[in-house]
Amino acid sequence: MTIGDWLATRTPAPPAPLATRLAEALAPVLGRDAVEVPEAALDAAAALLGALLRDRTAGRDRALDLLAADALVTYAFEAASDDPERIAGRADAAMARLSVLAVEGSA
Repeated sequence: MTIGDWLATRTPAPPAPLATRLAEALAPVLGRDAVEVPEAALDAAAALLGALLRDRTAGRDRALDLLAADALVTYAFEAASDDPERIAGRADAAMARLSVLAVEGSA
């Protein structure tokens, strides 16, 4: 199963505009093995969030990107739940990574 296949099997399915944005954010890795979903989804979420934080003029027109970043983090942990022994470490690493974006974005 690929990351694209895994994404297509999520239920409930996200609304069409969000599904399209998620596929766009994950486009470079959609063909990779689904075991990479936790890292790939978090990478894509960080990229979206970083871009939002750098864009000081971002408004409602970028709300879909914020929703996509949120969904990608959720999916990262949904996929990571297949390896419960590593969840705490993944959560700590994700919080550290995303908090750095906030600090960088406020500078």
